[in-house]
Amino acid sequence: MSLPALLEQRLRLPLIAAPMFLVSNPALVGACCNAGIVGSFPALNQRDSQGFRAWLDEIQASLSADAAPYAVNLIVHHSNPRLQADLAICVERRVPIVITSLGAVKEVVDAVHGYGGLVFHDVTTRRHAEKAAEAGVDGLIAVAAGAGGHAGTWSPFALLAEIRQFFDKTLLLSGCLNHGHELLAAQLLGADLGYMGTRFIASQESNASDDYKRMILGAHAADIVHTPAVSGVPASFMRQSLEQAGYDLKQLQNKADINYGEKLKPVDDEAKAWKTVWSAGQGVGGIDDLPAVGELVARLDGEYRAALQQAGRLGQRWPR
Repeated sequence: MSLPALLEQRLRLPLIAAPMFLVSNPALVGACCNAGIVGSFPALNQRDSQGFRAWLDEIQASLSADAAPYAVNLIVHHSNPRLQADLAICVERRVPIVITSLGAVKEVVDAVHGYGGLVFHDVTTRRHAEKAAEAGVDGLIAVAAGAGGHAGTWSPFALLAEIRQFFDKTLLLSGCLNHGHELLAAQLLGADLGYMGTRFIASQESNASDDYKRMILGAHAADIVHTPAVSGVPASFMRQSLEQAGYDLKQLQNKADINYGEKLKPVDDEAKAWKTVWSAGQGVGGIDDLPAVGELVARLDGEYRAALQQAGRLGQRWPR
């Protein structure tokens, strides 16, 4: 188990609330951090870099003295025209944790390390993990089968085991985590932290629409469609929202173009991806309420500690 000094003794639970496009906002991030877990958001949730800087200031002002650190997600892809400007703001504001996606670039890692920040990187395969490790990242986020957003297809057993063969720094697991006992299970598989997204969409502070939240409450694992057709990268979406947006489910294996500049258009002109097509992971069937973040984290904490006790009892039961 490997946690950097920035996270040691600062977390109530071994958990990061994942950055979610158009869902994560300062209210959600601040509530997570003040409850004792890492809150995060994508820089592209603000329509320009000036707004991004303002959100950072708003979040920082909302944090209590003993709050957990926050994180920002940067899309490191050639189609993102704001990468350099947003990275400069992260350096200027000394963002504690930068989560990079769709590209592990040493120059980005070095810029964050220059002020003492951490870089965690999303991976879905061993090859992606090896390239990110070569770039010097501090942690890898294993986005396993069943996760929401840009998810992979590897079993968490396989993905974590192969990454641990060569990577001894911080390792996170994403995919179908809703409860405290699942956080403990992730650690037993070799992860240091859990990475939970869909569960926080269905919270009072999230920026998801009421219709989006209601759809999550009514959905099941069988409703999750993993397809590259929406944003060009394989991602998980709820079948109901795909149908409402007019997608032909028979054609969803046709790959769309990747263009993160498209996400920066005014809302009225934005492509269907993510605005009207709603992402969720296969764990959606285990979500049946819309709690405030503080209430949710307290529940997760109770579940996690009960699971620790249960694990101790199992340890007493099985030795021969």
